[in-house]
Amino acid sequence: MEPRRTAVQAPIQLRIADDIRMQIERGEIAPGDSLPTLAEICEQWSCGMNSARGAMNLLKAQGLVDAGRGKAPRVRVPVRKVVRSSDRHQVEKDLAIRPESERAVIGEAETNLNMSIAEQKFSAHYDVIDASPELAEIFKVPSGEPLLRRRYEAHDSQTGHLLSYSVSHLPVALVRDNPAILDDNNEPWPGGTQHQLLTVGVEITRMVDEVTARMPTTVEAQAWGLAEGIPLLFCRRISYDLDGRVVEISDADYPADRTEFRFGTELKPWPKKRQAGSGTDRGN
Repeated sequence: MEPRRTAVQAPIQLRIADDIRMQIERGEIAPGDSLPTLAEICEQWSCGMNSARGAMNLLKAQGLVDAGRGKAPRVRVPVRKVVRSSDRHQVEKDLAIRPESERAVIGEAETNLNMSIAEQKFSAHYDVIDASPELAEIFKVPSGEPLLRRRYEAHDSQTGHLLSYSVSHLPVALVRDNPAILDDNNEPWPGGTQHQLLTVGVEITRMVDEVTARMPTTVEAQAWGLAEGIPLLFCRRISYDLDGRVVEISDADYPADRTEFRFGTELKPWPKKRQAGSGTDRGN
């Protein structure tokens, strides 16, 4: 969208915030550049301190400005983005049948975050829970059916902020033939979930990703190191086997300012007869 003013008869703080926002959008003020102080805003726009402070709060709420107690406001510097592409599902499936020496050196840390797991503080916690009505309906199992819940966290070793967070559910009955899958001491598992399922004779043939968004709670914003105004994205991945049975439900959180979802869709070709006659089919 081209930089433009908010379409209302705006109070002075919104007019100020719009002026500064449009300068940022046009590139006249670059990421990392200092913004006018409150006193400078008062002088430049002939307003009071409350209006200047309100304008700065609007910019922070839009995720455009980094500012804190005792810190001069600056234009936010874009953070490293994580690209989540649907292509990765096939990459992970191909990897699951490779030798362990190959599976052990490539995982979500490398494919999603472009960093070694050695650069993170990674943890995995397993427990067994009763299926809630919601999960039972998706898995097509009775409510209360035992599910293996797996919670994964990775933190930046320097800042302590979250790098990734996800919760996965698997029916215990599906994986109990390999007790190693039930033990979080075996994490990180070379080849991930697809290799785990391979060891019990299950092959994933389809995955569905459902993405939603909301504003974070104060606890979530603190854990992720989110600037004010940045929402969280939530991706539920549902995995199906050859028989169309749901074998895993995985829920992951992603900060919107550092995540790109990229979904490719293969389209089946039209029948050859229609392709050949497409020039005569118009209007029919």
